[in-house]
Amino acid sequence: TKVELVLRPAPVDTGIVFTRTDLTPPLVFPANATGVGDTRMASVLIKDGARVSTVEHLMSAAAGLGIDNMYIDVNAEEIPIMDGSASSFVYLLQSAGIELQKAPKKFLRVMQPVEVREGEGDQLKWARLDPHHGFTLSFEIDFQHPAVDSTGQQVTFDMGSGRYSRDIARARTFGF
Repeated sequence: TKVELVLRPAPVDTGIVFTRTDLTPPLVFPANATGVGDTRMASVLIKDGARVSTVEHLMSAAAGLGIDNMYIDVNAEEIPIMDGSASSFVYLLQSAGIELQKAPKKFLRVMQPVEVREGEGDQLKWARLDPHHGFTLSFEIDFQHPAVDSTGQQVTFDMGSGRYSRDIARARTFGF
């Protein structure tokens, strides 16, 4: 199925906003945590029973390139997966050009550690935010599958390093 995807600049403080143009009337999905309705096999924004699926690769490209405000029009339920990474989106966004806006960038500042845990033993999943000057991500996956366990899936990455396009964008998702 052919999918049309149009990315346009948005004014300061708009955020990333998806619009399903194939619906009548078109339905707007602000890309924020409260709009995420499903994360099984893809990140899915859900609103009024409608969906925009597989937004994670495009959202990664936007975050990695420092794009905070953008309109994304799509005429289907699913954002094209391309090669399973953010690389194609990075290339297209860089080719189109990224404009600095005349407003300071807003940040969320973590003042004290915040941790969430779910499950126990082998089923334990957790995430933690610690105070830090900057934006550094450390993560690892312990998937208990031979294809993953043997690869040592752990990384620490500084989002302020300017190396997102080289070091992260080509990373692919996987599923069994």
